Amino acid sequence: MQSTAGPLRIGVLLPTREQAINGTYAAAPLLDFARQAEALGFDSLWAGDSLTARPRLDPLVVLSAAAAATTRITVGTAALTPALRHPLIGANMIASLDHVAADRLVLGLGSGFPMPETEEEFASVGASFAGRVGRLDEITALWRTAWRSGEEGRPSGFEGKFWQAERLERLPKPATPGGPPLWLAGSDTPKVLARVATKYDGWLPFLPDAEAYGRARARIAELAAEAGRAPDAVTPALYATVTVNRDEAAAKAELEHYIEHYYGRSLEQMSAIQAYGWGSAESCAEWLGAYVRAGAKHLVIRVGSLDPEPQLKEIAEVLLPAVRAIAEQTNARSAQS
Repeated sequence: MQSTAGPLRIGVLLPTREQAINGTYAAAPLLDFARQAEALGFDSLWAGDSLTARPRLDPLVVLSAAAAATTRITVGTAALTPALRHPLIGANMIASLDHVAADRLVLGLGSGFPMPETEEEFASVGASFAGRVGRLDEITALWRTAWRSGEEGRPSGFEGKFWQAERLERLPKPATPGGPPLWLAGSDTPKVLARVATKYDGWLPFLPDAEAYGRARARIAELAAEAGRAPDAVTPALYATVTVNRDEAAAKAELEHYIEHYYGRSLEQMSAIQAYGWGSAESCAEWLGAYVRAGAKHLVIRVGSLDPEPQLKEIAEVLLPAVRAIAEQTNARSAQS
């Protein structure tokens, strides 16, 4: 499991959805983006998942190529919707990607964003939108059973409410013993926090309020301890969108344009549920620093632009060191207290 100790990690989202909005699906620019992100010092590289609700290239395929094109950077999903794939096919695809990534894989998982488009997407693959939370937890339990099957004393079958399977030991095993870390992409409701604390290796929310984030992170730590888990069992992460421009009004206008094309909704509507920052790189760093002070250990940054690459260098050269400095100061104060 990923430790919550140590330095802050900061990653960036691959623009697979942005490509789709612009009507292009070329792989080469994504691999160039991946190589550039690694060279600029980002710690991780992420890809979102959607079939028809917010279409894009498949994240497991794209991340496999990105992992092969890089050497150091962690690759991850932010977030994968397991219900869109049969769980055994998903288990096999993830195990395959884990071998390509060679212990650099993390899976952020979601049960399905509560929007009409997502419900239609579920229906298009014959998946039930009702009960999707329980289905997600059961799929992850099936995956872990499959990835451990064949080990002494481990079951080779799975009997759940929604899924049953036998001879799981025949499936290829991941490179990582027991499979890669599984993070829950969720909010801060009591049920979500309880699930994170007892069933998952990380928490990947997009909460718009840093104080609420801090309270939820502390609650997860309490619940994990009550469940007998180690203090570093759950990685507190954050999915945040930033648009960098020294002209704050221009940054906000670009972000508005981005959100309207991405979600078909306004920034005002989406900022009630998701974390958005805009303005200079320094001001965005200070905004993200509030989450770091609240306990975030892995930031996943989505660049809020349909043309994100021009902002990547400034984010790397200005925002990353500024946020990391805040993390170091926070860690130093914690060590002294």
